[in-house]
Amino acid sequence: MKERYAESLSKLIQKETISKVGQEDLTKFYDFVEILKEVFPTLFNICEVTDYDGSILMRWPGKITPEPASQGLLLMNHYDVVEATGEWKYPPFSGEIAEGKVWGRGTLDDKGPLWAMLQAAEELAENGFVPERDIWFESACTEEIAGTGAVTIAEDLYQKGYRFEMVLDEGGFILSEPISGAKGDFAMIGVGEKGCADLKFIARSSGGHASAPPRNTPLVRLGKFMSYVDRNEIFDVELSPAIREMLRRFAPYMEGITAKAMAQSDKYAPIIKRVIGKSSPKAAALTKTTVAFTRAQGSGGNNVIPEEAYVVGNLRFSHHQGRESSFDAIRKVASRYKLEMEVLDPGNESPITDWNGRAFKMVEKAVSEVFPGVETTPYIMTGGSDSRFMSIISDNCIRFAPFRTSDEQVSSIHGLNENIDVDSLEPAVMFYKYLIANF
Repeated sequence: MKERYAESLSKLIQKETISKVGQEDLTKFYDFVEILKEVFPTLFNICEVTDYDGSILMRWPGKITPEPASQGLLLMNHYDVVEATGEWKYPPFSGEIAEGKVWGRGTLDDKGPLWAMLQAAEELAENGFVPERDIWFESACTEEIAGTGAVTIAEDLYQKGYRFEMVLDEGGFILSEPISGAKGDFAMIGVGEKGCADLKFIARSSGGHASAPPRNTPLVRLGKFMSYVDRNEIFDVELSPAIREMLRRFAPYMEGITAKAMAQSDKYAPIIKRVIGKSSPKAAALTKTTVAFTRAQGSGGNNVIPEEAYVVGNLRFSHHQGRESSFDAIRKVASRYKLEMEVLDPGNESPITDWNGRAFKMVEKAVSEVFPGVETTPYIMTGGSDSRFMSIISDNCIRFAPFRTSDEQVSSIHGLNENIDVDSLEPAVMFYKYLIANF
């Protein structure tokens, strides 16, 4: 079985589906959809499929067709991928099956999860299963470029009055010891994601020749600004309710004073915040808004002081501080260096899903059925997913991909040698089968 699964997933990996801003030729995306039809013929035969410029929405009719506002489950995973540069162990679009793994761009992000959810539905359909209510599947070809695929689909469903009890998208994986000291395997289930905004910071001057530079030229002011932000804590650091719940669930698997502190995060919040802040950038990002300066531009000549220079910052705003307060905090710092701030993209504010609600409990149940001994915990994604657009059609957007992964594999996402274990494929299919059959 696992060999057949690996070969099936390999077919999806072999089709290069890199998305690029401004791309007009959608041929490769339509070709990929044709591959999906070949791999999952039964499912595509029974589903209503709607095309949105390469992104697709599928409806599997159930025994009962509910009113639009009373829909049940929407499963989603995108199929576009990022570029695959550098020296790979196996070619990034070979779908090579070797060393007990399937190798290639998209194996984890996000064709692996896409394959698993459709394979689960295919097998159920082949065996004559008909869901009680409609089951929906969505897969966009624009996720990696923050494009319009999922946005258009969400808005179309919203305009037609559709509302879903649960949306399940890519997100956390099953990790061993996700934070230092938490001994065990944990399904990291995303109940929200930080907002993502792009900001431009502009420094102006009268320009001039580089032979007689004045003090505090535009690039110098921008450098001082970035250095200040890098060295100082300008955003509010808090343990949000979701992070407190995550720590509470880790506590039984930890030892000593650490376990006590995690179990009583309200009491020990100052200590925990300091520890998390020093442990790693990934951990620190769970507790605050962050900004990464990603692009810059000065003058067009080596001997010209720019009249205008700028840097772009990618801001990931926390739920506890929010978008506007985060904007205000960094705008205040920028003004000290006589910089203007322009909002290029305000981003989306992602609501938090209730981890005590039915949707989250269903995911927990599926994990316990398929992965005995694996504990579950909510967490907040610091990255972005297409599910943030689905909050207009569901109060329960959950982010989880049912694969056991190593730290090395997670690091390969958007990096070199992305791969997925062949042994992880069958349990992932079983997870989606459980959800579809029991939701």
